[in-house]
Amino acid sequence: MKTKKLGDLEVGAQGLGCAGLTGFYGRPFDGEAATAAVTAALDSGVTFFDTSDSYGHATEFGFGCNEEFLGKALKGRRHEAVIGTKFGFLPSAGGIQNGAHLSERGVSAATVRADPAYIRSACEASLKRLGVDYIDLYFAHRLSPEVPVEETIGAMAGLIEEGKVGHIGLCGVSAHLLERAAAVHPIAALESEWSLWTRDIEHEVLAVARRHNIGVVTYAPLGRGFLTGQLKTFEDLPPDDLRRTFPRFQGDNFRKNLELVDHIHALANKKGCTAAQLALAWLDAKGPDVVPIPGGERPEFVLDNVGALAVDLSDEEIAAMDDVFPLGVASGARYANMSNVSDAVDIGKLETTRQ
Repeated sequence: MKTKKLGDLEVGAQGLGCAGLTGFYGRPFDGEAATAAVTAALDSGVTFFDTSDSYGHATEFGFGCNEEFLGKALKGRRHEAVIGTKFGFLPSAGGIQNGAHLSERGVSAATVRADPAYIRSACEASLKRLGVDYIDLYFAHRLSPEVPVEETIGAMAGLIEEGKVGHIGLCGVSAHLLERAAAVHPIAALESEWSLWTRDIEHEVLAVARRHNIGVVTYAPLGRGFLTGQLKTFEDLPPDDLRRTFPRFQGDNFRKNLELVDHIHALANKKGCTAAQLALAWLDAKGPDVVPIPGGERPEFVLDNVGALAVDLSDEEIAAMDDVFPLGVASGARYANMSNVSDAVDIGKLETTRQ
């Protein structure tokens, strides 16, 4: 597999988003299939594995279970993997496993911590769950409304000096906060949602990232599965599927967004690839500093996604896709409560916190 750069950290051109491996969207956990997916990724040349201390499952597992699973799945092959994990959401807030931060709660001191003392304890806990001596790339999953970003980055930089962390990153922050963070310490990566139907990062943030040599890890590159064309109706989502709470998957929004997917299918058929591969190839073409991390709960999904790296798009084809999917084309908001997104918090409390 070709490689790309996140700052000065070299990784495979496509990573694996691990949240779904332990049932993120509410699907039952299949440990055998999930382990096989990690193995398939490694065998295909995938090196970057993205997890978080807050990824889990609503009914079966608790806070930190995704890290525990990944650590076991990588046992014996740690040297082949670049592990990215995160801190920020508090266990008492339910983390991400029950979707509370996505649909019900905004970012607040009650749900998020990013102060030095907590960062240190969270890092130690992640190291233990992963069963590793160091974390290759450590992200602030969300910033606290109570703590200046400079203080958070300073604490993360301290972990690098101690050898517990190799590189640091941020998730979903605004251009302004990214500038402030980069002034304190080099930031290797920004993890942000970026796909054909979510192109907000291109408006301002991407230019700041590139000015500071910050790579972009793109989560939900397949629109949380919507852009694959596998979903035809709202009822295709299991009753407890978290995506049922997302506005883009509801009512008229679902129908209108499905029309966009028809365009992907048409273009993919002409190209001789799957819709998922086309959507991922579009992101891959965005630059040597862009690393998509599609999920893949089963090995066949991983192999299909990796196949996107063999799809070469011409400038004309990329331009055609850009025209069909301009900024803001998707119907409906990304989340029911947008105050959980760091960018939204910037507009509110974070810009008025202590300097």
